[in-house]
Amino acid sequence: MAIPGREIFRTYDEFGCIQVFDDGQKRYLGFGSNDEQSCLLKDNPSLLAHGYTRAMLLCLLLHEPRRAVMLGLGGGSLINCLYHRVPDLQLQAVELRVEVMRVAQRFFQLPRDERVQVTIADFASYLETAPAHSADLLLCDVFTGEGLDGRLLQPAFLEQSDRLLSDDGWLVMNCWVDHRLEKVMLAELGRRFRSVYLCATQEGNWIILAGKPAVAFAEKQLTAAAKKLSPQLGFSLAPFVKRMTRYQA
Repeated sequence: MAIPGREIFRTYDEFGCIQVFDDGQKRYLGFGSNDEQSCLLKDNPSLLAHGYTRAMLLCLLLHEPRRAVMLGLGGGSLINCLYHRVPDLQLQAVELRVEVMRVAQRFFQLPRDERVQVTIADFASYLETAPAHSADLLLCDVFTGEGLDGRLLQPAFLEQSDRLLSDDGWLVMNCWVDHRLEKVMLAELGRRFRSVYLCATQEGNWIILAGKPAVAFAEKQLTAAAKKLSPQLGFSLAPFVKRMTRYQA
């Protein structure tokens, strides 16, 4: 399916094409394929437009983060949301392509503020050199024009994520439902993280929420927390709570 709207900007870097589309109400980021990489609601830029990005914020029901690292900036929709709606959270984005950052700033209202730091680097290199236990939330949404970066499915990535996170930290990954068959990855998740929750969205995404502490949440408890958080986020997480399951190794 083609990205909606009219193309208003295009540029190229060593990794390929970067496009911006606009349909009047929404603005979209593309990487030269027909898959949109990010979406901005022009009349409410900090409100998340897609179900999968909303589902990634289930982590806010499980944990109160203080410093979050985002792997894969895209148009910066998650950063924008967290910046405006979770005001005490320090944000670090890691993006391979400097042109993507520039496009996010120019067309997608990526905040320019000391609370938002952007590092231009390959995420694997960043994880190798970042201080241990320096974040308590790691959000991963690393896609190329060809799909999910396969390195996210490797044990080495989970090892580095474990090292980066504090003892009460959580890892959140956006994958496709097809990745439910990745038995090696799931086994490694279960070995390194004591609490693993999964959420399949209607869009076909598969959200992994993996926590280092051993915790168990009842659906009723999470639904109540979602109701309390709804005014702050501008949407309800309750529909995603109903789709959550706990992974048992």
